[in-house]
Amino acid sequence: MRFLFACGGTAGHINPALAVAGKLRDSIPEAEFLFLGSGREMERRLIPAAGFELRNITVTGFRRGISPADILFNLSTVKNLGAAKRQCREILNGFRPDVVVGTGGYVCYPVLKEAVRRGIPTVMHESNAVPGLTTKMLSGIVDKMLVAFPEVSENYKKPERVVVTGTPIRDDFLRYSRQEAKRRLGLDQKPLAVSFWGSLGADNMNSKMAEFIRLNARSGAMRHIHATGNGDAGMARMVERLGSMGVYGLPDWEELRPYIDNMGTLMAAADIILCRAGASTMAELTALGRAAILVPSPNVTNNHQEKNARALERSGGALVFTEDNCTGEQLYNAAVSLLRDRDRLTAMENASRAVGVTDSCARISGEILGLVKGM
Repeated sequence: MRFLFACGGTAGHINPALAVAGKLRDSIPEAEFLFLGSGREMERRLIPAAGFELRNITVTGFRRGISPADILFNLSTVKNLGAAKRQCREILNGFRPDVVVGTGGYVCYPVLKEAVRRGIPTVMHESNAVPGLTTKMLSGIVDKMLVAFPEVSENYKKPERVVVTGTPIRDDFLRYSRQEAKRRLGLDQKPLAVSFWGSLGADNMNSKMAEFIRLNARSGAMRHIHATGNGDAGMARMVERLGSMGVYGLPDWEELRPYIDNMGTLMAAADIILCRAGASTMAELTALGRAAILVPSPNVTNNHQEKNARALERSGGALVFTEDNCTGEQLYNAAVSLLRDRDRLTAMENASRAVGVTDSCARISGEILGLVKGM
């Protein structure tokens, strides 16, 4: 059996595809796999490292602006689409997949469109609460539309083809209980808050977290681990900010890191998590059943992070602040209030867990295999 995966651009598109492909590879060791990407650095780093073959096609997105530069870029995108169609035909002729799976990114459009034209079974997975442009264009023609959030069928052209599967997460997120994770990390039972805003950091959010850290360094209300992002430069910038506030050195209960390399274990250990609202992060939070204070990124297409965050807020699993309307002190006060109200915190954890999916890989793999066997 041959599986063709199309994904690109961000880890939020790539990691779900890798998780599902890994599940299928474990179930069918003799299966063949091919990944198609758009040549971006994240694809080149993650996909071969997971042991899968990667080929790239020429594809770019569209810009929404009307400046001369935007118009020229969009004309180039139209030209690239023609090249992408030719490349897709060649790849499908050579690989002859039994099924084609898309998990997001512009690369999905020409690949799945050509597969549909040939009558090859097609599956599209959308991690966000609202479909992106590529998903919208494909949702009416693919055989199965798999979604992460319940009650979103109305967003799709053919609701009868929509199946709620959740978003796949790595096994290490579900390996340990909170107590076991704290023990393995050498942490005491003091309430733990973990905060991060992406691997590159977010300068505006880090400026707010400096105030958060200053307040907690003085009060000791919680153990707090914050990832600044952006490597040594991000750490240096945070130390500089804290120094300007008169904070020279941190107490034992405050810890700064440039990044978090054991994210699954640390999130499992956390009592509360402050973070963005990307689809993969949302899947991790809800699978773990962790209460969250979410500040969605305002710099994403279609404001999809806020829509993700509001979906969890409605379920009772999160507090949501917008970036332009919150301060470090407000975030700190919200965290302290939750950690002091154990009943409310437990209710939020239960609400988060209730919408989480821990067997998403198995669900998606089952839908893919069922579709192939049924054709």
